[in-house]
Amino acid sequence: MPLPTNLMNNRIKELRARHNLTQLDLAKMVDVRRETIVFLEKNKYNPSLKLAYDIAAVFKLTIEEIFIFKEN
Repeated sequence: MPLPTNLMNNRIKELRARHNLTQLDLAKMVDVRRETIVFLEKNKYNPSLKLAYDIAAVFKLTIEEIFIFKEN
């Protein structure tokens, strides 16, 4: 069962800007639609483990450095 979207934040938008990538650039690199990146950045969608891994690989970071789980 997926986590409610408000329990996880991410640094994708910040990292994209730091690497001069558009949403479309990142989407192509991880083989998803641009809209998926939009939803991730707005915290309206939690990625699959594979997508989280692929995004982490693009930025050469760990999943935990990109996706921040907020405990209640």
